[in-house]
Amino acid sequence: MSDAQEGKSSGKKIDRSLVSIIADQLVCYQKEIYRIKQVLDFHAVLGINVESGRAKVLRIAELKPVLAEKITGPYINHDLAEISTEEWATAQKRFSIIEPLLTLDGKQKGVVAKRAKEAGVDTVTVYRWLNRYKDHGEVTALIPFKRGWVKGRQRTSDEIEELIASVIKSHYLTDQRHSVASTIEEVNKQCRARKITRPNGATVRARIKKIPDRLRLIARGYKELAGNKHDARPGELVGEYPLHIVQIDHTPADIILVDDVHRLPMGRPWLTLAICIHSRMVTGYFLSMNAPSAVSVAMCLVHSILPKESWLALHGVEAEWPVWGKPITLHSDNGADFKAYSLIQSCVNHDIKREFRPRKTPHWGAHIERWMGTFAEQNKKEKGATFSNPLERKEYNSEKKSIYTFQEYEERLVRNIISYNNDFHSEIGMAPIRKWNIAFFGNHGQPAIVPLPPRVADPWAFQLDFLPASRRTINPYGVEMDAMYFAEALRPWIGAKDQKTGKARKFIFRRDPRDINRIWFYDPAVKEYFEIPITRAHYGGTTVAEYVAAKKKAVEEGRGAIDHELIDRLLDQNREQEVEAAARTKKARQSVQKRKNNAKQTTPASPQPRVEPTATLPTLPTSPGLLSIDDVDTFGDVW
Repeated sequence: MSDAQEGKSSGKKIDRSLVSIIADQLVCYQKEIYRIKQVLDFHAVLGINVESGRAKVLRIAELKPVLAEKITGPYINHDLAEISTEEWATAQKRFSIIEPLLTLDGKQKGVVAKRAKEAGVDTVTVYRWLNRYKDHGEVTALIPFKRGWVKGRQRTSDEIEELIASVIKSHYLTDQRHSVASTIEEVNKQCRARKITRPNGATVRARIKKIPDRLRLIARGYKELAGNKHDARPGELVGEYPLHIVQIDHTPADIILVDDVHRLPMGRPWLTLAICIHSRMVTGYFLSMNAPSAVSVAMCLVHSILPKESWLALHGVEAEWPVWGKPITLHSDNGADFKAYSLIQSCVNHDIKREFRPRKTPHWGAHIERWMGTFAEQNKKEKGATFSNPLERKEYNSEKKSIYTFQEYEERLVRNIISYNNDFHSEIGMAPIRKWNIAFFGNHGQPAIVPLPPRVADPWAFQLDFLPASRRTINPYGVEMDAMYFAEALRPWIGAKDQKTGKARKFIFRRDPRDINRIWFYDPAVKEYFEIPITRAHYGGTTVAEYVAAKKKAVEEGRGAIDHELIDRLLDQNREQEVEAAARTKKARQSVQKRKNNAKQTTPASPQPRVEPTATLPTLPTSPGLLSIDDVDTFGDVW
């Protein structure tokens, strides 16, 4: 019998590590360690087995990070919501102080001292913050340390540190562009000559990794590229390399879709889309029958960052979409859905800069607006198109002509995105896919300008970072978050007290507002997530908002305590009514379709249908003191 069947759930570690797809990096492939010798294309690399020395072609999709080289940080296993507002404010204040210094040579003491004086802190403190940020690559590294947490930095003698610095300056930072492996060998050679213990290769790599990107590029003969990547360019939105700037926006699709059951018109879907400014490649999307929300933005961004192989297989599209990686900057308009706190917090921690379009300056969104125009023209060729306006539509009956279900239209959308990526683009003089390829692999003597971006090691953990979080106490009967939830993972924390206040301790829970059936509990002791199912019958495809509405209706009927059986009955009646009305009304068909889409539980991190866990039902008291409707916070357009 499985754990799920026994009412238990296995925990999942928070893994924010990335797989670097560049030469000389160590990777894990089928439980063996390889060093990447050459990046062949978007699908494969040539690796050398570190034990046998044999060369082998490795599939990029199967690469994992080497455990010893995972990103570390003081909060690496902590949920972002566990960090207090004060700690986040301190970290971001410190980051604002050191940010102008990250692209400078660390030896420019005068610049660092001036910045420290402006900020009112000691110069040594600024250097310490710089080192901590460069070591960990996360803003969380700047949060004040608490007693008991270990930095985990490897220490070497001053003599070896000076030797490594000397070799990096004379050997690596030159226009000869010696490789990292060659630099390590030079360090080892000089250590043998001095008869001192040579450092680990990872130590040398770590010191090279600390070098500011601008300094590295200039010293190795890439002055123009350094200027393109790091010089300010006010007055225009220019992406100098892939993923430098990714623009994101929403649009209603100009097409009427039909429901899955009756194949009758149900309305227009909404599309959230992300596009790379440099290459014009579409990097990701999110399609929904719900109006735009913070969830739409989060799912589009996650889809943009994750690899697409499984997503293409899910929709039966045999083509390539070789796009993955975190954007440097995410550019959008000033809508509230783009400024949700959980979204901004996750972007900050993943080092994704947020830029908002200046108000009343639509030309700043010209790139994605043009794509939306292309998309609209493409929809005009589809059955059920609504066209841009009634004059253009004339006597065309969009609803009568509509033929595509949500799933069928999404498959067509994916194919159309692939076609766009491979079609000639007049503004860049080539197809987006070609400009994307040239940037990573070069062309006819023109060198590549950037290496392949790192791939997310754990898509599920990455996606979880972008879901809304809230804090709740754990009671003997479970956790109340609009509905009641319970699993064995909660039992050790029942009745826990906050050591500082003596009050009931609150714990972090995350959930997808489109699904009332489960929440995710962050266990602060083991620093893992546990899926906590709803204690009552599974409500297939029911959103949090639908459940809350049914609960409110039960309260309005004058009952002293909320009757869960009544809520179940009301939800069932709503479903039955919608099914009956679906043959008659468009809005009902749309509601039924939304529920079917939600029930599939397909997300960028989990494109395959999921198996529902079962919950062990705890004994419920007569009146558990459930939250009122006024205590429920909304999250974008969905709850």
